[in-house]
Amino acid sequence: MKINLEILNASYLFGEKEVENLNTKELVPAMILRRRLTRASKLIIELMSNVDFKEGRIIYGTSFGELLATSNILNSILKNDILSPTDFQNSVYNTAVSYASILFKNTSEILTISSGEQTSLKVLRVGAIKALDEDEILLVCCETLNINNIEEVNYCIDFLESAVALKVKISKEKATINFENMQNNAYPKAIEHILHIAKNFKNDKKNIIEVEI
Repeated sequence: MKINLEILNASYLFGEKEVENLNTKELVPAMILRRRLTRASKLIIELMSNVDFKEGRIIYGTSFGELLATSNILNSILKNDILSPTDFQNSVYNTAVSYASILFKNTSEILTISSGEQTSLKVLRVGAIKALDEDEILLVCCETLNINNIEEVNYCIDFLESAVALKVKISKEKATINFENMQNNAYPKAIEHILHIAKNFKNDKKNIIEVEI
């Protein structure tokens, strides 16, 4: 089965260690909430602002989840220290989209998908099926890998923070974007399919992809 999606808007962010110049203070004026945000939460909120999506269903993908919070918890256990309640709260995979939904008062369905290097492909497939309901949906993937000693295991990617979002809806038109010549040497493979689409998105043209279920 094949389902076509129209890409209504797209945005992506990346940084070698961290994405700089985020508008978090303006987007999240409440200091108490802002102080709790993880790096992934800040990126997701920024992307949602960029693609003008505040309310609706979200399909969120991440291979490693909140790696910094998880790392902090494991280090505390290793050192027999007291676990941070904030790290514990932020360690679940859907932390980023949950904070974004609280901020924008979005009560719609959210699904979180983690499937290793196939994460963004699975997000596309689930998003295509969900789009059959004919509403606008946000597809978003994010990886924040900047933790202590990451250089000891990272030999593959240049950007430790990366996030990408697509606002989509169902379409009956022919595909204008394909996955031929998809190159992804610098970014986590977990985001590569959605990132490829975002990089080929053109504001002045119809942007249609075909998703095989």
